[in-house]
Amino acid sequence: MSHEDVQPYLRIVQDVRDQVRSGKLTAHEKLPSTRELAAEYQVALGTVQRALAELRTAGLIYSHQGRGSYISGSASIADQDPTSRAIAALEEKVAVLAARLDKIEKTSG
Repeated sequence: MSHEDVQPYLRIVQDVRDQVRSGKLTAHEKLPSTRELAAEYQVALGTVQRALAELRTAGLIYSHQGRGSYISGSASIADQDPTSRAIAALEEKVAVLAARLDKIEKTSG
């Protein structure tokens, strides 16, 4: 199957996975914006959003509303079993929530 035969959102997912594996993208590195990715892959914004959702579900990225998407600190385990991926994704979410809570406590205290 050629690269063109793959669903457009899966092509984005696979490219990000490949870039993480090769070390081109590293933990906590910011991904291009949704608009930039849409232009790069010549797809609709919804296609990019679907790809980002897939990457979040896989634990490869995390997103901050209004700030963008970043490579997960646990991205290196993305090829491990589903249980390890789920645990890593939960750990990442807990870390993000803890940082948000710290920020809220500092501004209200």
